[in-house]
Amino acid sequence: MNQNDTGQSRLSGRTAIVTGASRGIGLAIAERLVSEGARVCLTARKSGPLEEAAAALPRGSVITVAGRADDPEHRREVFDTVAREFGTLDILVNNAGINPAYGPLVKLDLDAARKVLEVNVLATLAWVQDAVAHEKLRFSEGRGTVVNLSSVTGETPSPGIGLYGVSKAAVSHLTRTLAAELGPEVRVNAVAPAVVKTRFAEALYEGKEAEVAMGYPLRRLGVPSDVASAVAFLASDDSSWVTGQVLTVDGGLMVAGGTA
Repeated sequence: MNQNDTGQSRLSGRTAIVTGASRGIGLAIAERLVSEGARVCLTARKSGPLEEAAAALPRGSVITVAGRADDPEHRREVFDTVAREFGTLDILVNNAGINPAYGPLVKLDLDAARKVLEVNVLATLAWVQDAVAHEKLRFSEGRGTVVNLSSVTGETPSPGIGLYGVSKAAVSHLTRTLAAELGPEVRVNAVAPAVVKTRFAEALYEGKEAEVAMGYPLRRLGVPSDVASAVAFLASDDSSWVTGQVLTVDGGLMVAGGTA
């Protein structure tokens, strides 16, 4: 837990929304923000896993709202609930993402491609739009911080997950564009991980983790807390002069010329 000179946690008194927070990277982000003093609204598609995740966090530190990230009604419910329960919003973490398609782009089902772009790109933009527009949350009154989850696949092609990489390249550029448009009231940054050991990424390392890790200068794959630490930095005042940046968290994979 990071503390300032007064001994207070650096996110004390702040409120956050984390999408896709029932497991993996999203849950690790929620845990880290809570540990640094924030109150957090966890969102994810299924209520059961979401409630299980919340039960593991300190009582009174979190609330949950289940629903699809690309559903406008769900977003409205989330923001209204945060306004009612917490009164303000300081941090928005767009972590929800999908990748239902694997294989070369020339054989990709276009309906699956549309769904990837809808959830990974358009929903990310929609969450920011709704946060800024919600009058009761005062997100755009010089207090808002957005952290989007991008990926190193948005920087260099990765075999089998090309469309996912296309969507994350869009998230990175969306981050930069929003930062330019929303400053100085709202800071917008992103974190771009390489392979992180989660259920979502299992297909990229299962049964060959040691071999895959050899491509990383730090000789290991990421874990969710690696990403959570970067998100907490970008959400805090420690990054108060940082906006429009995509922070690569990849164990050195990109400088070694690797791909996820």
